[in-house]
Amino acid sequence: MEIGQTAPDFEVKDQDGNLVKLSNYRGKKVVLYFYPKDDTPGCTAQACDLRDNHERLLAQGYVVLGVSVDSEKSHKKFIEKFNLPFPLLADTEHEIVEKYGVWQEKSMYGRKYMGTMRYTFIIDEQGVIEDIITKVDTKNHTAQLLK
Repeated sequence: MEIGQTAPDFEVKDQDGNLVKLSNYRGKKVVLYFYPKDDTPGCTAQACDLRDNHERLLAQGYVVLGVSVDSEKSHKKFIEKFNLPFPLLADTEHEIVEKYGVWQEKSMYGRKYMGTMRYTFIIDEQGVIEDIITKVDTKNHTAQLLK
């Protein structure tokens, strides 16, 4: 994916089983953030930074959507545990992570595996990718978004 491209549309379920389509957010700016796993240290820091600054993001016209390959049930527990005010999308079939190119080979302790990269796409009101953040600062992600 590149800046200036139209963001690929998708339709998946959120933590409550509601169908979410990106195209339904036309007319709003969307922060589409991809993260590896619910309730892990980095992902929790990132989600809590977005939670703590959610009102600021809304005031700037942003809608926040989190995406991981975790299940609806896992997302629901993560949201309840940390009181997250935005939906988390359950991309269990890897539809969105594949479309956005964030399902990539990773390496930990010499072991290679496929996983979700921590990338954020900022999508404008017309559905065009305005920015891509590939070096996410989990504790200060909102500052990166509102730079």
